Amino acid sequence: MRILAALGLAALLLAGGCTEQEEAAAPAPFSLTEEAIGRYCGMNVLEHDGPKGQVILSHIPEPIWFSSARDAVAFTLLPEEPKNIAAVYVSDMGAAPSWEHPGADNWVDAHRAFYVIGSRRLGGMGAAETVPFASEATARDFAAEHGGAVVGFADIPAGYVLGSGGDEQPAATPATHAGH
Repeated sequence: MRILAALGLAALLLAGGCTEQEEAAAPAPFSLTEEAIGRYCGMNVLEHDGPKGQVILSHIPEPIWFSSARDAVAFTLLPEEPKNIAAVYVSDMGAAPSWEHPGADNWVDAHRAFYVIGSRRLGGMGAAETVPFASEATARDFAAEHGGAVVGFADIPAGYVLGSGGDEQPAATPATHAGH
């Protein structure tokens, strides 16, 4: 019985190690440059205000850029988009110089970010935005000033980012994250 327990513990440790190795192997975010063209709008990403996003696919040495964080989240939900996603990053608006200039290198892992949805601030293409922050406290401060609810990545309503119910949002509850 002890041998089975030891084998089970070893398997759990190995599985945990693989997960940590996979997370450690995630590619670093790219710096936002003037050459970045939005996936869905075909326009220069820097021509739009608000938070940006980038998705890095496995085995492809360049990011897919998005004019808004909302579009980056939508990419992960759309069945017709590639699923070999190595990393998703969004602008940390708590570290952004301004809404008009969200920064070139202040990226946060999209799955670990805290989002304000339903605020009065519109994204890069004039649509409702998922405003990302690395800090929950900073997200709550933004929501207090601009309205909206703070949620985690998994709690962003699909209808909110896919346009099938832009007003759909959960009640303002504590954001939940795996690993937080």
